[in-house]
Amino acid sequence: MSRVSSEVAHLAGGVRGVIGQLHRRLRQVDNAGVLTPSQSAVLGRLYRDGPATQAQLAAAEHVRQQSMAATLGVLDELGFLDRARDPRDGRRVILSLSELGEKTVRGVSQNREEWLAQALSTLTAEERETLAKALPLLRRVAQR
Repeated sequence: MSRVSSEVAHLAGGVRGVIGQLHRRLRQVDNAGVLTPSQSAVLGRLYRDGPATQAQLAAAEHVRQQSMAATLGVLDELGFLDRARDPRDGRRVILSLSELGEKTVRGVSQNREEWLAQALSTLTAEERETLAKALPLLRRVAQR
């Protein structure tokens, strides 16, 4: 990695810190402690990416298959998952969100957006405009 100025390094630390705080705060809004961050992540991944095997989910979430099995077991007990045999390989199980799982993910997302909208409404119009102008820059940074 190339050297960056101390000014850029300081900015990087500030951006990382604020985004981390915002991420933690949004997770708190999620589900009133019903789901762990790992469980929420798996539900979100299945919602965004569609059905997957346990192995695929473990790889995507960078956890061991045994850890993923425990997470999936809880989600299954809560009724958030549907399981089906892979038509090409009957030994594999394909996991997807149940109707309740999809409803839960949509509810979590709605709660987050409502909380964030309320928080943004406390800013002045000029501050919201500044934030809106920063979004394309943050997207570019995130895509690197």
